[in-house]
Amino acid sequence: MKTVSILGSTGSIGCSTVDLLLQAPDRFKVIALIGGKNVKKLAEQAIALNAKIAVTAHEHFLPELQQLLSGSSVEVAGGRKAVLQAAAEEADWTMAAITGAIGLEPTMAAVKNGHYIALANKEALVSAGDVMLQAVQKAGATLLPVDSEHNAIFQSMADKQYKSVEKIILTASGGPFRKSSLEEMKKASLREALKHPTWSMGAKITIDSASMFNKGLEIIEAARLFSMPEDKIGVLIHPQSIVHSMVQYEDGSFIAQLGSPDMRIPIAHTLAWPERMHTNVKRLNLAEAALEFEEPDEMRFPALRLAREALRAGKCAPTILSAANEIGVDAFLQEKIGFLDISAVVEAVMQKLGSPEAKNLEDVLYWDQKARECATEWLRQHVS
Repeated sequence: MKTVSILGSTGSIGCSTVDLLLQAPDRFKVIALIGGKNVKKLAEQAIALNAKIAVTAHEHFLPELQQLLSGSSVEVAGGRKAVLQAAAEEADWTMAAITGAIGLEPTMAAVKNGHYIALANKEALVSAGDVMLQAVQKAGATLLPVDSEHNAIFQSMADKQYKSVEKIILTASGGPFRKSSLEEMKKASLREALKHPTWSMGAKITIDSASMFNKGLEIIEAARLFSMPEDKIGVLIHPQSIVHSMVQYEDGSFIAQLGSPDMRIPIAHTLAWPERMHTNVKRLNLAEAALEFEEPDEMRFPALRLAREALRAGKCAPTILSAANEIGVDAFLQEKIGFLDISAVVEAVMQKLGSPEAKNLEDVLYWDQKARECATEWLRQHVS
């Protein structure tokens, strides 16, 4: 049996992963489940999967989790130190799905085991960059991309003919504001921004999709995962979310991965890799599918331009971009700022902090924190 751990089990990706594990109980043994505030769901998952240990990242929720799991064989723990210890538990396959830079340290702890890391937390690779890739190489670990776009690229390059790749093309749904004017986006409400046309996701990534910061982060992630320069990574708007991404080869061929917009498909691909497993997801009917593509408008979605600038600048510029975006998204989710203020604060912080160098994880975390402080101060000064 393959041993597995889930970092972020109560989030959207984590719940989809749990669903797949429950479909194949004889193939997997669960070591650690790490969740957040929803300890009721965490306890339910731990019992259903007979997990070795369940951990809440918030220590003050530990008594509630202990009560929910009393009488079971599941070990219980809480707090940041417990999260890192559980993430470091030996497991053949670890789902890294703790959203944001806060998931970086647990992911790095899992990497040290030298096994498979299913990477759903794009901010970890964007923020840590070379530091994370060096740790992966040193440990002999394998990164398996879970983002639907990067998983599609991974599948489309299964023959590993990287030198023949002319271009990687990431597809984007365009989000709820695909056809909105700048004036409409300026007035956009939180409710409108959270209404994604095709995907069901957590709040942070849904807002990132609306602003296209998710695609900007994915450009950086693709460069890291596939060793591609920025000018060989393209983006196309594809509102149907059927073609999840594609690779253009030097002979003129395009190879793409298609499927229903269900995250269980890429998760299952990494969970069973290098084999495949059955899922109960809705099958795609191509006879009923329409495939449309269009170029993104970087005037309305400056996140794409900012991400490319950060990638070209290198060093800690992507760290700063990602951290400032998290602050901006959080402020928008609390309805303290307007939708377009997210990009504005990111650009301001990038201009102020530049691209400082990072030699280790401590440097990355330092500049991540500096970017958050700078973004918070900018919002205090510029947003009423």
